Amino acid sequence: MVTSSAPPRPAPRVSRSVVIGLSIGAIAVLVFVLSPLLGSVSVPPRDVFQILLHQLSGGALFAQPCAGTPVSPRLCGAYEVIVWQLYLPEILLALIVGAALGISGGALQGVFRNPLADPFLLGISSGGTIGAAIIYVYQFEVARADLFLPLFAFLGSVTTGLVILGIARGRFSSVETLLLAGVALANLLSAILSLVLLYNPVGSEQVTFWLLGGLGLASWTIDGIAFGAIVVLATLLSLHGRELNLIQLGNDIAQSAGVDARRVRLRLILLASMATAIAVAFTGIIGFVGLVSPHIVRRLVGSDYRIVLPGAAVVGAIFLLGARDVSYLVFPGSLLPIGIFTAFAGVPFFLYLLYRQRQSSTMGLP
Repeated sequence: MVTSSAPPRPAPRVSRSVVIGLSIGAIAVLVFVLSPLLGSVSVPPRDVFQILLHQLSGGALFAQPCAGTPVSPRLCGAYEVIVWQLYLPEILLALIVGAALGISGGALQGVFRNPLADPFLLGISSGGTIGAAIIYVYQFEVARADLFLPLFAFLGSVTTGLVILGIARGRFSSVETLLLAGVALANLLSAILSLVLLYNPVGSEQVTFWLLGGLGLASWTIDGIAFGAIVVLATLLSLHGRELNLIQLGNDIAQSAGVDARRVRLRLILLASMATAIAVAFTGIIGFVGLVSPHIVRRLVGSDYRIVLPGAAVVGAIFLLGARDVSYLVFPGSLLPIGIFTAFAGVPFFLYLLYRQRQSSTMGLP
């Protein structure tokens, strides 16, 4: 009697998305681990890691943070303050803001079905600038600037977002109307900013520095506020991945699938505006993170917004933290405005996208 045996099944292959996800996660961990070694003050690597382990374990690991090193107790105390109170909050704020800008950029690119859209497209950043200028130019509550600067910047950004949202709720609003309204509003706010700066030209230097973006406001309190708000907003944005996928197919198809495209757009614009406002409030204007991050994710894992949105948050966090590290590598001992380094990386990418857009559509021109 001849028995037939089934051919052996091939070993299951690990999907490409899983490999890419694990690779991005490994890069994120590597960047996060190495970032505390870079800062305005040079701290020996061994002391950095021992201080972090001491603080994270509550003293269970390395009861004396600098044990086994030639560092004196007094200098070790200074190092501990620098690493735990300066470097780590700065790193965490970069991760939080990068994630906020990345996921906001992905959401807005899906809403407008435009690969060149980013969180500052609608003039939200210009509103935040007006709020910051009030603090710097009129010297309002200078003694408590760390509190009132992000508050006024947030209010300015949110007010601008609400104006755009009001336009979007209009009966005859369209994607093109929103884009043009955002550009017009951004120019109007820039003109108002110019008038404000003419009142006190000395304040213009501080405003200009703030416009380039920075992590100078980082602290454990700021990080806690930003983290709580961004976690909520990012979660709500990520839940709209399926709706965004349907919107890419057109309003009629989305409607037939039970998705009200107009209502979804309004919600996403509001959520993205809030996330962008929080980022602007704590770091100033940091461009191109929201533009570049979603494109990187789409190139790696495709255009499914259920993956693109959380992926853009992770890539945005890595991108902004990497820009912070590069600034310290290029100019040791001083943290330049971080927006300078994101622009150096983002502008060539933006030009590349324009070139790709020109190849796919010439807008009727030869």
